[in-house]
Amino acid sequence: MRQALALAIFALAFFFIATEKANKVKVVLIAAAAMVLLGLAPGAEVFYSEHEGIDWNVIFLLLGMMIIVGIIKQTGVFDYLGIWAAKRSRGEPYRLMVMLMVITAIASPFLDNVTTIMLVAPVTVVVCDRLRIPAQPYLIAEVLASNIGGAATLIGDPPNIIIGSRAGLTFNDFLVHMAPIVVIVFVAFVLLTRLLFRRSFRYNPEQVAAVLALQERRAIKDGRLLARCLVVLALVVVGFALHSVLHLEPSIVALVGAGAMVLVSGVDVPDVLREVEWSTLVFFMGLFVMVAGLVHTGVISEIGHWAVAQVGDNYLVAATALLFGSGVLGAFFDNIPYVAAMTPVVEGVVAEAPDPDTGQSLWWAFALGADFGGNGTAVAASANVVALGIASRTGHHITFWQFTRYGIVVTALSISMAWVYVWLRYFV
Repeated sequence: MRQALALAIFALAFFFIATEKANKVKVVLIAAAAMVLLGLAPGAEVFYSEHEGIDWNVIFLLLGMMIIVGIIKQTGVFDYLGIWAAKRSRGEPYRLMVMLMVITAIASPFLDNVTTIMLVAPVTVVVCDRLRIPAQPYLIAEVLASNIGGAATLIGDPPNIIIGSRAGLTFNDFLVHMAPIVVIVFVAFVLLTRLLFRRSFRYNPEQVAAVLALQERRAIKDGRLLARCLVVLALVVVGFALHSVLHLEPSIVALVGAGAMVLVSGVDVPDVLREVEWSTLVFFMGLFVMVAGLVHTGVISEIGHWAVAQVGDNYLVAATALLFGSGVLGAFFDNIPYVAAMTPVVEGVVAEAPDPDTGQSLWWAFALGADFGGNGTAVAASANVVALGIASRTGHHITFWQFTRYGIVVTALSISMAWVYVWLRYFV
C-alpha cells in the first residue's frame, strides 16, 4: 500500500511536470510535502541520509558554480566568447552547433557535465542572440553532448562518482572502459544532429555580417577582474580533477572557489546572489525528496530485485537488464538518486559473479545505462535541469517535451550502441 501510494504521488507529479500544467517548483514542493506528511519519505532524515534524502553535494556544487559563473559574467568574457564562436563558425548554423558540442563534450569529462553546462550555456545564449537565431536547439544539443561526454570519466557525471566509490573503480578504470564507447557514441550523435535539428538551422546573412564586423576584445569590461577570476576558475578545475586525491567533495571545491571568487573580485554580494538560479536549486531539493519516498518505501529496490531474479546466472542478460533498465528508470527518476538506490543491488549481483571480469562488466553496463539514460527526459540529469533553468531565465524557454523528444532518440541510439560494445568487449 505504501509503495503504491508513493508511486502514485511520483507519477502524478511527473505528469504535471511533463505537461507543464503547473509550475514545476510548486509541483515538486507539494509532492515532497505529501511524501513526508504521509510517512513515505524518511522524515527529518531526508536532510541527512546519503541514500534516502537530499543530495547536498549536488545542491552545493550547483550553488558554488552559479556564484562563480555570476561573477565571471560581469567581466564580459561570455560576450567575448560568443562573438569569437560566431566568427569561427562564420555564422553557419550546423558548424556552430558542432563547435559548441565538441567544446562541451571535451570539457565535461574533466569539469563534470553540470559545471560545463553552466559555463557554456551563457556563451551559447549570447552567440544566438547576436546571430538572432533560436538558442533552444543549441542548448539542447549541448546538454545531450555533456551527458555523453561526462560518462567518460569518474568525475564527469555524478552517478560515476557514486559507482566508482562503491565498486572501488579508479579514474583510469573509467577512462579505459568508458571513454572508447563514449567517443564512438559522440561521433554518431554529431552526425545525427544534422538530421535531428535540420529544421532549426537558420542563416541570416545580414546579421552574420554585422557580427563578423564586431571586435570581440571590446566586449571585455574589466581585464584585471577577468584575470583574477580565471586564476580562481583554473584552481577550481584542478580541485575537481584532484578531488579524490585531496579527499574533498566537488561541492566543497565549488564552495571554496565561490568564496575565493567573491574575495578577489570585490563584487557586491547581493548582486551576485541575484544571479543564482534559486528556483532550480529548490526544484532539485524537492525532486530528491520525491525520489527518497520511492527509495524509502522500497519501490526502486523492489524493481531492482525483480529484475535480478529474472536474469538468474546469465550475466549477459544481467548486463543487458542493467544497461537498458538503468537507461529507462534513470530517465524518469533522475540518475543520481536512482544510482544511489540501485548500487547496493548491483553490488549484490556482482558478488555472485564467477570471476572479477564478469562482475566488472556489470558495473560498466550499469554506469553506461545510468549516464546515457540521463538524456532520456528533461529531468533525468542535473545538467538538463540546469540548462532549462538558464534557458528560461534568458528568455529562451524550453518545454519538457521539446527537450525530451530529442533526448529519447539520442538515449535509444546511445544505449543500443553501448549494448553492442558491452557484448563485444566483455562477453564475446
